[in-house]
Amino acid sequence: MVEQLWSIDRYFEFVLLLLFSTGLAFQIPVIQMLLGLLGIVSSQQMLSGWRYVVLGGAILGAVLTPSTDPLTQSLLAGAVLGLYFGGTGLVKLLGR
Repeated sequence: MVEQLWSIDRYFEFVLLLLFSTGLAFQIPVIQMLLGLLGIVSSQQMLSGWRYVVLGGAILGAVLTPSTDPLTQSLLAGAVLGLYFGGTGLVKLLGR
């Protein structure tokens, strides 16, 4: 016999949380470009704090993913790190 574990409301909350966290993560390079263009932070300063970014990505992955499996958390943390370092590269290309 198969039992339904999630209600439709709980499923929509899960999907909305994933959409929100992914959308928030994809704003990282945009914020970096704005900070770089305004001269607030340089690409060198962004790269100097890479340890904090790795720690923050791991924490964000653990907090924002609704499941407890480490694969999903690692994928979100990896996406955040990739977007951060990609944004740093774009700021460096701008010459800031």
